[in-house]
Amino acid sequence: MTTNQSSVKIEESWARVLEKEFQKPYFQKLTQFIKSEQSKNKTIYPPGSLIFNAFNSTPFDQVKVVILGQDPYHKAGQAMGLSFSVPKGIRIPPSLRNIYKELHRSTDFDIPSHGDLTPWSRQGVFLLNAVLTVEEAQPRSHSKAGWETFTDAVIDKLSTERSGIAFLLWGNFARSKKSLIDPKRHLILESKHPSPLAGNAFHGNNHFADTNVYLTKNGQKPINWQV
Repeated sequence: MTTNQSSVKIEESWARVLEKEFQKPYFQKLTQFIKSEQSKNKTIYPPGSLIFNAFNSTPFDQVKVVILGQDPYHKAGQAMGLSFSVPKGIRIPPSLRNIYKELHRSTDFDIPSHGDLTPWSRQGVFLLNAVLTVEEAQPRSHSKAGWETFTDAVIDKLSTERSGIAFLLWGNFARSKKSLIDPKRHLILESKHPSPLAGNAFHGNNHFADTNVYLTKNGQKPINWQV
């Protein structure tokens, strides 16, 4: 897995911003790890062409919102390289159902029959997982491979080189990334995770409405959350 392989491509603005990161030893080791896992005939999600889908869908200078997930979905057909999102035709995961419920409560959002959040990414919602690959049926299996070093660098780049971004940090893992974000330059919204395991704690956080208020105040077009 390299950024110039035919099966794995990353959008040009991100390639420029992250050029030095791709050259660092840890990323070379990460590349070799993925290749090694594939050589053992292990099934890795998402497919190579979608590993950088979040980046390809939302160029660096167009990011307005960051929604940070932890790990790709690990069952067949689910992972599409966008945090919390699944392709049309795939059952909506429980966390995304709770996200939809909060959207419906706090905005004029109509709950759809699918879980494809691509329309968000095209409006500047950067749907970033901290870990970009996973072995089939083995959650967190690639969490120590180097991805988090990479995505921490991504968050840092957004924090230092951009301004006026709303960062939505849900759950303890996402909230642990708060130290990477400059609160003077950006909006940081924190809450419990939308997973049913957190009970109803996500419900009522008002993050989607608050995000649009912030974007509007900063002269940016608000997000149309409908998908």
